[in-house]
Formats: sequence, C-alpha cells, structure tokens
Amino acid sequence: MQTVTDPVEMQTISEKLRLGRQLIGVVMTMGALHEGHISLVKLAREQAGTVILTIFVNPTQFGPNEDFHRYPRPFEQDAALARSAGVDYLFAPEAGAIYPEGFSTAISCSGVSDLLEGEKRPGHFSGVATVVTKLLNITRPHLAVFGEKDAQQLAVIRRVVTDLNIPVKVVAAPTMRESNGLAVSSRNIYLTAGQRESAGAIWRSLQHALDRLAAGETGLKELAEATATMIASESGFRVDYVAFVDEETFMPAERALKGRSYRILAAVFAGGIRLIDNACFASPTHIAGEEA
Repeated sequence: MQTVTDPVEMQTISEKLRLGRQLIGVVMTMGALHEGHISLVKLAREQAGTVILTIFVNPTQFGPNEDFHRYPRPFEQDAALARSAGVDYLFAPEAGAIYPEGFSTAISCSGVSDLLEGEKRPGHFSGVATVVTKLLNITRPHLAVFGEKDAQQLAVIRRVVTDLNIPVKVVAAPTMRESNGLAVSSRNIYLTAGQRESAGAIWRSLQHALDRLAAGETGLKELAEATATMIASESGFRVDYVAFVDEETFMPAERALKGRSYRILAAVFAGGIRLIDNACFASPTHIAGEEA
C-alpha cells in the first residue's frame, strides 16, 4: 500500500492507472476505521482492480457545536487496517492541501439536502458535497462506494454526481451492524457499555415500523411518530427526529402508496452522542393507495 498526501501526486497516479486501463474504486472515510469501512473496501475490491481509500476529517461538514476537534484520528491503526484490507493507495491529505489559502468555492444541493440532517446541521451537506467532489476529482475513480447508514448523504452525493455529470458510478453498501442491531459507527466508541447495548432499540424500533407496514398500515407520518415514541421509551435516549421519505426522491412521505419504496430515518441522542440509522421498505403492489 502506498500512502499519498499530495493531491497533485494522487491525480498523477490515478491518471497513470487509467492510462494502464486499470479500473479504480474509491472509498472515502474520515478515518477511525471499523468493520463497516472494511466492508466498503471489500465491495470496491470486488468491482475494481485498484482501490483507493481516503482519510480526511473534513472541517467544512462539522457545525460550530459539533465534535470536529475530538473526532478520533488513530492514523497508524487506520493505515494498518487499510493495508490488511488490501487497499492499494491511502490518500491522507492535510486540511491545507484540500482547502488552501484563498479557497472560496462551495457546492450546494437543494431539495434532497434541505430537510432532516440538512435542517438539523446547517451547512453540513454543502461541506460534504464540496469535499466529495474534490476527492472525486483528485482520485479520478470509475466507481465510489458509500455506506447506506448515511442514507441522506448518499442521496446528496448521487444528486451531485448526476447534476454535475461526474463520470463515476456510485455504489451503495449495506449497513454493517453490531450483534444487537446497532449500526457500526466511528462514534460508537464514545458510548458507555450500557448505552451501546441499549442502542440496539433504535434498529428494533425501525424494524417494528417495517413490520407494521408489511401488515398493511399506510399512515407513514403516524407510524414515524409511534416509532419515535418507542425509541424515546428507552431510558437515556432522546429522539432528534424519525421520518419517512420516498426512496427515489428523498422527499417527505406521509402515506404509503402501492409499488413505491420508502426509507425511515432516525437520529437519536444517547447522552451527548448522536446516532443515526435507517431502514428501507418496498410497498407491495396490493397495498391500498394510488399508483405513483
């Protein structure tokens, strides 16, 4: 594995790989690697001959009261994990290399980024869209793998790639989970043992909502409210939001229509740690409702 810190050097390497007809896959991370990230690398390896993993804790996607300065940065451990996972190139630039003096450009993506995480974390998705676009331009991959845990982020990235005609295939990878259903996340290390065990209630509550949909319920708004109440009943947990969106448009959805797919998203505080999760439901064709 070769470690690269200079964007121009990374571009040069990628250009040579492309000229050599190598298919390039990229996995973008903020470090603190875990088995979820490794699953993305494995998926990239299945589809590409060369895998680039990026580690960059992006300051522009953190709000003023968020955890940028205490976000875990175990670089040596991350590098060892990346190497053992079969990563070919580790691109780990400093902030000044990505945002040099005088940098003044930002990408915004309206619509899909306006609600939920976008509303709760102003400026977050602009920071995500900008750094992802820069990293795609630097690594020049044929495909980029992102996890479904950050479902709204994935939707934003797909929108940006489509709207800006960026020639890359966006590949979605299933969420990795701990034994109790808690979505694997770098921030889980901040949870106490008790919180970590109790946090499995988030996934159980989302699954309960999908079971009720499968049984024929169509009121998504009411079901989201009931799911929020179910999660909040767990001691020590505070619900930020629970909501359904249309899987295709990512717009809010209040009633399930037959033949459509929906995603329920949740953001929950366990003490001071904010956890997000989601689950997808495809409505059967026999559900009551109008055709989409």
